[in-house]
Amino acid sequence: MTNSFAVVADSTDLLVEAFARAGADDSLITHFLGAPDEATMIARTAGYAMVVVNESRLSAAAMDANPALKQILFLGTGAANFVDLPAAAERGIPVHTIKGYGDRAVAEHTIALLFAVWRDIAAQDASVRSGGWAGAPLGELFGKTIGLVGVGAIGGEVARLAQALGMTVLVWARRPVDITGVEQVDLDTLLARADVVSPHLAYTSETAGFLDAARLRKMKRGAVLINTARAELTDEAEVLAMLHDGHLGGAGLDVYATEPLPADHPLRRAPRAVLTPHTGWQSPEAIARLIGRGVDILLRERAALGL
Repeated sequence: MTNSFAVVADSTDLLVEAFARAGADDSLITHFLGAPDEATMIARTAGYAMVVVNESRLSAAAMDANPALKQILFLGTGAANFVDLPAAAERGIPVHTIKGYGDRAVAEHTIALLFAVWRDIAAQDASVRSGGWAGAPLGELFGKTIGLVGVGAIGGEVARLAQALGMTVLVWARRPVDITGVEQVDLDTLLARADVVSPHLAYTSETAGFLDAARLRKMKRGAVLINTARAELTDEAEVLAMLHDGHLGGAGLDVYATEPLPADHPLRRAPRAVLTPHTGWQSPEAIARLIGRGVDILLRERAALGL
């Protein structure tokens, strides 16, 4: 290892460049490219006071193998899939996350997927490229109803963008929602009325499987599901079944139960499904905010530890 305070054990060229633009030098952070297995993660993180996690998992074993470890930084909001949070808590190791950096990007991606599904963009593009001239858009979004299940910062941005398109916005949330022009309703009403359903709940043990098979089947026939939040909020197998039996008019998905999505996964062959590789949060602006805030955390914690 170098004398760096922190290490990104699963970095990418994009992250290396972004950290450099944010002013992080070798004294602050070291990068290892590529996704490591557990043994490689242990080797790469040994001796560093802070481990920065991008898309690989930091296990309890990796924590125990590094007695120098004082802090963990996850480059994102939901760390549970990438950091063994109970293990970190048991060992008294703080886990920092970064919120709000990509709210606008994810909201815009939600609307982009909606347009792609509603206007049948992918199928029309494929038809034209293969010499055909066919397409079957669902119609206009103006005057249609979108139902947002959960309304945090991203859901609020989606609500405002949908209103700008002339859509009626229904929301379900556990607490009163203060967004002008939206209608807060119970979940069954939302599922029955919405032409488009888009979950924006934080993923917790309480929200896992929130849109289960029974609730998904309460959606009106022909409605569209857009998911840029977490695959675990829905029943992925039921979504696939509903695409095949026509209950769903389409789906736009950026998140999956297994990522990367396996090459033979049946979703890749599902009708009227537009799939993106969990890139909803990615934009130059969002990445700059993410890494800039990450560097701020690294500098602050290094100073606090006196290193």
